[in-house]
Amino acid sequence: MEKREEEINASNDKVVARLIESQPFLVDARPAKEVIAELNTGEKVILHAGPPIKYENMTGPMKGSVIGAMLFEGWAADQEDALRQLDNNEVKFIPCHHVGAVGPMGGITSANFPVFVVENKTDGTTGYCIMNEGIGEVLRFGANNENVINRLKWMRDVLGPVLGQALRTLDEGLNLNVMIARAIAMGDEFHQRNIAASLVFLKEITPAITLLDIDQKDKADVIQFLANTDQFFLNIMMATSKAMVDYARKIQEGCVVTTMARNGENFGVRISALGDEWFNGPVNTPDGLYFTGYSAEQANPDIGDSAITETVGVGGMAMIAAPGVTRFVGLNGLDDAQNISEEMQRISITNNPTWTIPNWNFKGATLGIDIRKVVETGITPIINTGIAHKEAGVGQIGAGTVRAPLVCFENALIAYAKSLGINVEE
Repeated sequence: MEKREEEINASNDKVVARLIESQPFLVDARPAKEVIAELNTGEKVILHAGPPIKYENMTGPMKGSVIGAMLFEGWAADQEDALRQLDNNEVKFIPCHHVGAVGPMGGITSANFPVFVVENKTDGTTGYCIMNEGIGEVLRFGANNENVINRLKWMRDVLGPVLGQALRTLDEGLNLNVMIARAIAMGDEFHQRNIAASLVFLKEITPAITLLDIDQKDKADVIQFLANTDQFFLNIMMATSKAMVDYARKIQEGCVVTTMARNGENFGVRISALGDEWFNGPVNTPDGLYFTGYSAEQANPDIGDSAITETVGVGGMAMIAAPGVTRFVGLNGLDDAQNISEEMQRISITNNPTWTIPNWNFKGATLGIDIRKVVETGITPIINTGIAHKEAGVGQIGAGTVRAPLVCFENALIAYAKSLGINVEE
């Protein structure tokens, strides 16, 4: 492998250059079936987070979300009916990542969920993500009661259409690089802390909403919901990250990590040279702080596509940008934040000059996880994450960090070496 180092580095540089030159814009919000062909076949199809998984192997929150989506779509009359259909294999499951999408926690997405559309204007590559439901009882953590379904219907009928109409009145959409650069300077890392970016989004979209010729109550309800939802931008950041990595993935060379995703059973990684091939390992359970009354024994194994943020160098990789969130995820403060980002720098190829961090001497967020560096150092990416209760519907019970399992990167490196014709002793 060392003899090929110069060639590999050049390939990696091409992939990372695509991440840096990306121009993501938030251009629309549409029902998922209008932009994802796989959800518009007339069949019962559900997208999920992480690498491929069978329904029977899903954890409680993902199973609860599946049932909720079936109730929302009108496919099932009640939970028992949904379970009967699932037992009869009447529902088809596809990873979000296989159709240009990503989803938080369970990642469950079906035909009539409104999704954000982010266009990478460098070449038109798109990324999709469902919208943030807020906090409390929410589908992404497996809740599926009447309140959850009614909120989803409001998002389908009001939130999505209003935001879509507002975005379509803007000539180019919203320049996300500019918004992210502003928010990272205001203390966001875009996984556990999105309050600055959510407020920047509210600032940019509200004038467009107010000018729409629609019901005044709908305008007020949408603006209030955005104002109440501190994590609203997370889903926009996820779609942004997907539009960036899918543009970079078109260079099928090198050993840059282009996907990190979890489904509660496995943690999956993909790399630039090997396209759509997954390299999986048993997922870890996050470490962190638990809300009053909950403990680690009740925690669900790590889950969700939101590690796409770490894949492009923010989230846990950019912990130094968000010292305000460190204690929320079980760390002690600024020193811990800096130590983590310095550690993540050791497994990254470069820094993103577009997203500079003031309290890191204006150095850009780390960029380009190199599987060689991960395996050589034994340092795996750290991911900021919410902690779900392992039972469906209980919801978030804490927040913390989780490490990607090393075996994913080891397996990817072995496969990459073989693809180059390098003999490897496993």
